[in-house]
Amino acid sequence: MKGDMSTRVLTQNEIDNMFQQSSVNARRAELARRAQPYNFRRPDRIAKDQLRSIYVMHESFARSLASSLSAYLRAYVAVNLVSVEQLSFTEFQQVLPSPTVVATIDASPFDNNCLLELNPTIIFPMIEMLLGGAAGSLTKVDREVTEIEQSILDSVFRLMLRDLREAWKGIAQINFKISNYETEPQLMQVLAPNEAIVAVSIEIRLGELSGMMNIGIPSIIIKMLSHKFAEQWTIRKTESTEDDFKRVYERIRNAKVELDCRLRGPQIILGEMLKLKVGDILTFDYLASKPLSVELNGKLKHTCQVVISNRKRAARVLEMVDPAV
Repeated sequence: MKGDMSTRVLTQNEIDNMFQQSSVNARRAELARRAQPYNFRRPDRIAKDQLRSIYVMHESFARSLASSLSAYLRAYVAVNLVSVEQLSFTEFQQVLPSPTVVATIDASPFDNNCLLELNPTIIFPMIEMLLGGAAGSLTKVDREVTEIEQSILDSVFRLMLRDLREAWKGIAQINFKISNYETEPQLMQVLAPNEAIVAVSIEIRLGELSGMMNIGIPSIIIKMLSHKFAEQWTIRKTESTEDDFKRVYERIRNAKVELDCRLRGPQIILGEMLKLKVGDILTFDYLASKPLSVELNGKLKHTCQVVISNRKRAARVLEMVDPAV
C-alpha cells in the first residue's frame, strides 16, 4: 500500500489545484499583512485638499475679522489662524475651557448646527472696552458671563458671523444665525458624540491680552459642498470677462481725478526767482503751435491744443501719450 502511494503520479488537475491553492494562500497572506486596524467609531476623514481650502478661507476670515473688531472696539486687534483639523464632537468639547461662551449657529440652508466659542480670557476684556474701560487694567476673571454681559457680547458674535458669512461666500451662501448660547461645553448635546467636525482655532490678541476662538463645522456640510471645493481649486481665470470690467467700472466710476493742462517752460533756480521784481520779463521759449501736456493726477496722459469754446479757454485733446514713453 505504501509502495503504491509513493509511486503514484499526480494528474494535471491535481497539480493545477495545488498551485491554485498555493496562490490563494499567498494572496490571503499578503492582504492580511497589508490590513490595518480600523475603529468604526472614528469620524470619516475629509480630503486634504478640502482642509487646505478651509484653511485658506479662514485666513481671509481672520484678516477681515481683525479689521472689523479693531473698528468696533476702537483698539488694535490682531487675529491669527492657528489650526484647522478634523475631530470628533467629543474631542472638540474636551478642547474647550469651562466655563466659556459657546454659540450654537444655524447654518441655513443646511440642517446641521455649527459652533462658535470665545474664551473668557478675551471675552471679559472685550466687555470692559465696550463699557468704556481699559482692557489692560482687567484682572483675570474666572466665572460665567451674566445675562447683561451676554447681551453685550451678542453684537460681537453677530459681527463675527457677518465676516464668516462673507468668507464662505466663495463656496456657498450660508446664512449663519445664532440660535442659542451655552456656558458649559461638556453639557452640550448639539451633535452626536462621535460625529466628525472640522475644528478651526483662531487666536485673538487685544493689546497684551489674548484668547482663543474655536469654530466647529460638521463634516457633513463639508462633504455636501465637496464639488464646490473641487471647483475652487480647478477653475483658473485666463482673462477678465465683460462682467468683470463692468463691476470694476461701477466701483471707480465716481472716483475724482485732477486734470491739468500745463505749459512747460524753462527751469529757474530759487535764488533767481527771489530776485524777480515788478517789470521783469521771463522768456518761456515755447512755440504757440507746440502741443500742451495733459496730466491726470500728475501723470502725463495726453497732448492738447488751446482753443476757444463758447468764448472760454479750452483744451482739445490731440493724442494719447504712450505710458512707456
